[in-house]
Amino acid sequence: MRNGYVTGPILGALWLVVIASTLAVTMSFATGALFRPQVLFSLIWGALIGFSYVRFPVQNGLIRLALSAAGALACLTEVGPVLIGPEVTLTSRLITLVAFAAILHLSLQAILFDVPYATLTRHEFEAAVIRFCTGFGYIFFTAIVVIPFYVMVMTSLKSQQELLQNPLDFSIELSRGWDLFRSYTELFSDFNFGGYLWTSFYISVLTVFITLLFSVPGAYAVARFRFRGQKAFSRSILLIYMVPMIVLALPIYIAFSMTGLRNSILGIVIIYPVTTVPVALYMLQGYFRGLPTEVEEAGLMDGLSRLSVIWKITLPLSLPALASVSLYVFMIAWNEFLLAFMLLDDPSKFTLTRGVSMLNSSEIPRQHLMAGAVIATVPIMALFLGLERFMTKGLTAGSVKG
Repeated sequence: MRNGYVTGPILGALWLVVIASTLAVTMSFATGALFRPQVLFSLIWGALIGFSYVRFPVQNGLIRLALSAAGALACLTEVGPVLIGPEVTLTSRLITLVAFAAILHLSLQAILFDVPYATLTRHEFEAAVIRFCTGFGYIFFTAIVVIPFYVMVMTSLKSQQELLQNPLDFSIELSRGWDLFRSYTELFSDFNFGGYLWTSFYISVLTVFITLLFSVPGAYAVARFRFRGQKAFSRSILLIYMVPMIVLALPIYIAFSMTGLRNSILGIVIIYPVTTVPVALYMLQGYFRGLPTEVEEAGLMDGLSRLSVIWKITLPLSLPALASVSLYVFMIAWNEFLLAFMLLDDPSKFTLTRGVSMLNSSEIPRQHLMAGAVIATVPIMALFLGLERFMTKGLTAGSVKG
């Protein structure tokens, strides 16, 4: 196994299966035509190409590229790594072959660039395997994230006639122009999705505010003060969060029905922080413990009260943690579905997730449901990507210092 002429073919065979499967799925989704990976022929071609990449040194780049091109051209036959259907256009075929050859060549160059034909050292063998696993991990986790989102977006841009003709065709007709976004305009004009967006937004903001209002002093008290049962309380904070919400669903429904809070925004604003305060307490107490007590003691010696110390010293130093907790709580409130589904019946008070679930009906076109899912996903995704560095910084600081 730790010989170049063995490691090269094995990694080449496995990698070509990954490339063929990825390219076939990508082109099938993009064109709606038949692209099918052939595992057996992918293993054979991959082993031959992998052996050749080890046999010929890096300096023979043209020979390696020609071998990758040969593997790509084999896709035009029935014994290639990818079977291309007869209905595929010439343009799609050319794109597939060029992409296949280029990706295969560059990736195998990266994986096998320092694998000699002779016996491998342990370092050379492990480095090649790690590069293979890293590449596979990138492709696999990208695929499981991108493919569902791609299917969701493409379906939302379809017309009812196109979905009935071929539900598995995820290509779009750009000639339709602005009519591609018809499902989105109908959601806002006919289904009040603008109201759902606004409701989810201000409920999420209120949830963040209430959560911080309770969790900041609570986490500070656990981190700084000494009282009986402090350690037990600190360790048991997350026990509340670990209780499945479905277990509490019936008691919450009965209690809110008896108090008149069911089917009201006030009831949602009251119950959402119950699910977010425990995790916020847990995250903040670790960060507060990492802050130097000498700074706060200096403030107390200068005549500041404990509340002034928290407001003027502790909170400014804790902005990264507060930002990460706020973002996390906002995402929890924005994506929450069970409580909204259970407590809200009036469409005028629906949150966005509750409104999307309303679209899951045989009477409503499927593209409207996908468009609603896109509307619910894109804002929180943009918010997370825009503020991700603050969340990472806050979580890292809390974990290291706590």
